[in-house]
Amino acid sequence: MNQLEILRFALRGLLANKMRSSLTTLGILIGVAAVILLVAVGEGSSQSIQKNIQRLGANTLTISPSFSGGGGGGGGFARAGGGGGAPGGGQNTGPRTQARELSLADAKSLTDKTVAPSVASVSPVVTASSAATTYGAASHSISQLIGTYPSYFEATNKPVTKGTYFFNDDVLAARKVVVLGQTVVEELFGTLDPIGKQVTISGVPFTVVGVLKESGSTGGQQDADDVAIAPLPAVQQSLTGFDSLNSIVVQASGSAATESAQSEVTAILNQRHGITGTASADFRILNQATLQETVSAATGTFTVLLGAVAAISLLVGGIGITNIMLVTVTERTREIGIRKAIGAPRSAILGQFLMEATLLSLVGGLSGVLVAFLGTRFTIAGIEPVLVPSSVALALGVSVGIGLFFGSYPANRAAKLRPIQALRHE
Repeated sequence: MNQLEILRFALRGLLANKMRSSLTTLGILIGVAAVILLVAVGEGSSQSIQKNIQRLGANTLTISPSFSGGGGGGGGFARAGGGGGAPGGGQNTGPRTQARELSLADAKSLTDKTVAPSVASVSPVVTASSAATTYGAASHSISQLIGTYPSYFEATNKPVTKGTYFFNDDVLAARKVVVLGQTVVEELFGTLDPIGKQVTISGVPFTVVGVLKESGSTGGQQDADDVAIAPLPAVQQSLTGFDSLNSIVVQASGSAATESAQSEVTAILNQRHGITGTASADFRILNQATLQETVSAATGTFTVLLGAVAAISLLVGGIGITNIMLVTVTERTREIGIRKAIGAPRSAILGQFLMEATLLSLVGGLSGVLVAFLGTRFTIAGIEPVLVPSSVALALGVSVGIGLFFGSYPANRAAKLRPIQALRHE
């Protein structure tokens, strides 16, 4: 009996109970689709987070105050162009020193090439949240108003798509000019060209000189395009005051120099703030490269856990195959006896039932891949799933393996039946 005949007998056996075969296939389909889709969601989430981190640049350091209860707008963790404060550079053990806020003098000290040769640029930052902005009859509350230097645009990877950014002369003269994000432009101007127009931010007139390139924020996160950036002195004079900085953005001379730049910045600020010995620093340095590595590891673990949870449904589908095949063997005991009585070898009976189990899992697996592929075309919980080819191959391979593994016991049971016992079966 050749393989083609075994396949023909297996197909005839499956088609004889279409509903039962369909339901068994459905169990495998759900398992395979769940594994591929959940891994795709995990990968999509990981890539989305990586893109958000990369917006600030891989060679960028963000310095922010680490002490609590600070005043003058400098306490707590500041957000700088989406970077924000996070654990990274300052130590949190040892006795607490008298905390100092970040100042413009701190920022200027980091530009000294003799003590910080790895630092390419330094951008002091002050921020104001929910700044009420109007243009004519239109109004909008900007999520984040940033006062800084021109170097901030390059350091945080915020190119201008229309108009221009402001220059050092604008900073020195404290000119009230502003670069707006896409969300602000849409809310205030609609289809009008905003360049040269005057907007009022918290009662202070600013002239629009540029529009930032769209950042492409994903759902469920802060809108990175709902931002306005103006010269530091103009924002301090009109809105925040000159007390302190919310953060300092430092750009290293290259990706390979990021660690050196962090060491140099830490040494300078420790000296200026009087941090000695085991004393706890009153600032923190967020290294984007380190954060990116940490997030990659965390999201990778998250994706594996999602896939493992979904794989349980594949196991359940395999148990379903065993159950159905045992029922099939019991129902077709007399047929098996007749085939053996007329000379069918044990290998033919074993091959037929193994083929049936494998076909069930293969059809279910292929259908699951198709469903998962269609599912990745849609946004799930604000995340765009990213299909991982290895997960498709693994899920499909496991589904076929499950058919062989869980179908082997019923197939062996059928092959071992003695013809006389099978013929007597009612």
